[in-house]
Parts: sequence; structure tokens; C-alpha cells
Amino acid sequence: MFGIGMQELIIIVIIALLVVGPKKLPDVAKTLGRGFSEFKKAVDGVTDDFKQTIQSEEKPKDEKPRDEGLKDSLLSKQSGTEESKNDAENSQPDLFNKTPDKQ
Repeated sequence: MFGIGMQELIIIVIIALLVVGPKKLPDVAKTLGRGFSEFKKAVDGVTDDFKQTIQSEEKPKDEKPRDEGLKDSLLSKQSGTEESKNDAENSQPDLFNKTPDKQ
């Protein structure tokens, strides 16, 4: 537990029994147990708050929100399709041009 063996625990209980008395010992034990559980809850709450603070500070601040990233990707796809249309129009032979091809 806290580096306390069984022999030390028995000695502590015997001394507590002599100091407090057999009638009040259960009440003292309940009070100590409640105190330790409240202390543990408080420590856990502080630990959770600390972890949340650390996690919020670790997030990159220049990261774009998800909507902006989606918007950028859609815009890049749209401009890519316009470029491919222009390339396709320029690469097709002009069928209506009546000039003879040089051979």
C-alpha cells in the first residue's frame, strides 16, 4: 500500500484502539475513509482539468477548421476540371478549318 507491511498495520490499529477507544474507533474509521475518498475525488478533478488544458494547448493553432479544408479541396477540384476542359478543347483538331495539312 504505502510501504506498510502487515505488522506495521496491526501496530497502528492497536495504537488507534488504545487512543480512541473501542466505541469511537468505527466512527473515526468512517470519517477517515470519507475524507480520503473526497481527497481522491478532488485530486482526480484537478488532474482531469490539467490534462484537458494540456490537450487544448497541444492542438496546432494554424490548423484550418474542417469546413475550410473541404472548401479548399472542392475549389481545387473545380479549377482542375476547368483546366482539363481547356486542354481538351485545345488538343482537338479543328475539323472546320479548310486549310490543307502540310505533309
